[in-house]
Parts: sequence; C-alpha cells; structure tokens
Amino acid sequence: MLDIDANRQAVAPRDAATLVLVRDAAGGGVEIFCVERSKQSKFMGGAIVFPGGKLDDADRDPRWRECANAPRSPGSPIAPDDETLRALAIAACRETLEEAALLPLEGAPLDHETLLAMRASLAKKETTMIELVRACGLRLDLAALHAFARWVTPTVESRRFDARFFLAVVDAGARGLHDATETTSSFWAKPADVIARFGAGEIQLAPPTHRTLEIFSAHRSVADSIAYAASACLDPICPRLVQHVDAKGPTMALVLPGDREHDVATARVPGKSRFVMRGDRWLPEDAPA
Repeated sequence: MLDIDANRQAVAPRDAATLVLVRDAAGGGVEIFCVERSKQSKFMGGAIVFPGGKLDDADRDPRWRECANAPRSPGSPIAPDDETLRALAIAACRETLEEAALLPLEGAPLDHETLLAMRASLAKKETTMIELVRACGLRLDLAALHAFARWVTPTVESRRFDARFFLAVVDAGARGLHDATETTSSFWAKPADVIARFGAGEIQLAPPTHRTLEIFSAHRSVADSIAYAASACLDPICPRLVQHVDAKGPTMALVLPGDREHDVATARVPGKSRFVMRGDRWLPEDAPA
C-alpha cells in the first residue's frame, strides 16, 4: 500500500486536497462516503480512502472566480495565499466529481444521472471542469468545505503529498459512485463499521484515513462534525518512520506529532500517538513503555 524506504532521500510533497463527505445516519451518528483505490494505483493501491488528489494547474484558472463562491477561511492558514486556498478547494471538488460523482454546488444539488454524465464528459476529455461548470450555468460551493486536517506524506515514501482535508455535508439522497478506473468500489458507511472491517482484515486503511474515521465515529450528527472542523488543529501532520520494539518484537512505526520520538512535541490530532506495522497493516498504538 505504501512504498517506504528508510534510506530514501526525501522529495518535496505536491499540493493535494481530500474531501470527506458526510451525512446524518439513520438512528444517529454520521455516514461517510468511501472509495477503494485501484490495486494498480502507484499510491495507496487497494486502500479505502476518501475522494481526493493532487492540485492541477487548471484549478488555478482565474475564471473560477466567476464560477465559484469564496472558500471558507480556516482558523489557521493551510495555504500560502488566498488563490492557493481557492485552488485547493476546487481540486477537492473536481476530484470528488471524478472519483465519486458528487459535487458541492450552490443551490439545489444535481441528480445522480446528471453528475454521471458530467463525469463521463470529463473522462472522455470532451471538456474541462471549468468549461463544464460554465456551460451548465453552475457555481461551485467552496464555502461548504470545512478544512479540518493537513496530512503530509512521510519523507520515506516515494510519492509525497501535502493533503488538505476538507469536510462537506451532503443531503440524505446523495448517492455517489466510484469511477471504475481510479476507484473500483464505493459505499456509504458509519466510520466505526469501516474500522471494524479493517480490524477483521477485510480492507486496508492508511493512517490518515483510519484516524479520520476514528474521530468521526464519535460524532452524533453532522453538526458535531462541523463543530470538530471549526476547532481542529490545521498544522501539518507529517508522520516519522522509527523502529518500534516491544514485547511482540521489533517492527516499524509511523509516529505522529506528540509522540516522544517525533520532533514536534505537541499532538496535532487526537488519538494514539503512532501507527505500528503489524503484519501488513498500520495499527494505532501508543509508544511502548
């Protein structure tokens, strides 16, 4: 799932954006939309993730000022300037249309068939995202995105991304569907149920996805999720690879800020301070005594 080499010289991470789509679940709690990345993918192949991807030059097109409202200003900076913040929010929306057939828009949401047709047009390269939105008379609702985390791929990984995580609430009728190319399956589920499937060995989760699911599993409604985003730390979380030795023997761990072996002393996300390699999975644990 990850291509880790402790001796690798670090490459600069590329800007990226991820959109976590949530809705109220029947009986309480929230449901999150998840997709499975193709096993042929060079980055996190076969893992369950949220829609997202790298920032493209087209996401900076100045015409987006006319075709999208202003993005929500986060509590602390996640981009060097307002234009990059806008581009990141646009990238999150674009990737969500491409990978999930869902799209935050001003006004009434589009029906499932229309979203599929829009995505197909993009996939065939018949048009670009900006031209598609303009032709349909739509405006992206960037203000509906709430930044809540910033994860940076470890320096030992071959492909690195500086991924800003956004939250967006969708209505109960939103369907969503994987693209059968980059993503091979998709589903709505309660976060705790996804974690349970990971615990049973049915699916793979990368540490940022697992930690996000853990956090959102405690939310009783989308209102709780929005409140969490409003107060979340947005400083970069860059896991550090270390040797982990305990009663089970030696292995590797990705330690997070706040762990005693990370060079950032203060935690930036709630939960266990490290992810330890157990078999072929990264499991959340605290530092050994």
